Amino acid sequence: MGERRLLTGSKAMAEAVSLEMKRDENVFLLGEDIGMFGGIFGATPGLFQEFGPERVIDTPISETAIVGAAVGAAAEGMRPIAELMFVDFIGVCMDQISNQMAKIQYMSGGNVKLPMVLKASVGGGISDAAQHSQTHYGTFAHIPGLKVVAPSTPHDLKGMMISAIREDNPVVFLYHKLLQGVAGFKQIPANIGHVPEESYTVPLDKAKVVREGKDVTIVGIQMTMHYALEAAEKLAAQGIDAEVIDLRSIAPIDKDTIIESVRKTHRLVVVDEDYLTCGLTAEIAALVVEEAFYDLADPVRRIAIRDVPIPFSRSLEDFILPGPEDIYTEVMDMMNAKVLK
Repeated sequence: MGERRLLTGSKAMAEAVSLEMKRDENVFLLGEDIGMFGGIFGATPGLFQEFGPERVIDTPISETAIVGAAVGAAAEGMRPIAELMFVDFIGVCMDQISNQMAKIQYMSGGNVKLPMVLKASVGGGISDAAQHSQTHYGTFAHIPGLKVVAPSTPHDLKGMMISAIREDNPVVFLYHKLLQGVAGFKQIPANIGHVPEESYTVPLDKAKVVREGKDVTIVGIQMTMHYALEAAEKLAAQGIDAEVIDLRSIAPIDKDTIIESVRKTHRLVVVDEDYLTCGLTAEIAALVVEEAFYDLADPVRRIAIRDVPIPFSRSLEDFILPGPEDIYTEVMDMMNAKVLK
């Protein structure tokens, strides 16, 4: 095995974009503070200097203009990457996303392709308060016509970004703030990892089993996947062998990987950093009940954010965000009568 090449999440994404811009002159970036500043989460450093202002376009503070311009450019054969900065701002440009970006291919009978990427940061954990800390996974998943991905590692951030840029359908690419390795943010082991130097792709529609187990399946998304791995190590000390799945693809959901795992472990816990009501925890629980009900030894458990605005206060934010201890406690409660007594 070759030497490990370690990159942060933000550097991995920037490398993917640079490789694709060199490969295809139709690829360009547009958004706020992505030029000389290099992106507020460090996802576009050096690209302005490398490709110039015509391909790395700093825009005014207008999400409607950013997404609208990207939709028009994609319809004309370009491959834009539109930076929305914070996913919380989707309300400003929701018509462009839900009625144009998601529907033009369908309403044109497939005559107009829309090869564009809408990129946005998601997630809490840095005291950014109620208007800058959401994920909106379920909101995007609810809109037909969009592929939606949420990579959890630097390796997948690079590979899935390359796949998204090459995709002929619109892709919403959600990256978690805590997984970028940005200076000044909380530094965690998960925000740095091995990333090959060459160009490679990762499928946009496949979940990944990141830890095999036999007693319970835990499905996580981005940070909650990493928290699930932490909880799994603690559970192993209690004799509970947890299988952890990184969902990666929000739309479509790779139900085959989830169902196969549940049929092996007979239990399911779903952990999401989105809201509990009408979120992905409910969708994944429903599809398992529909297709593997008689394989379940216990009711499905769901862990997500309480249905409240995300607080600015660090202590209150920590209280509502799912973490490793929440997952550990939930699985212990589920398994107690069968394993520990």
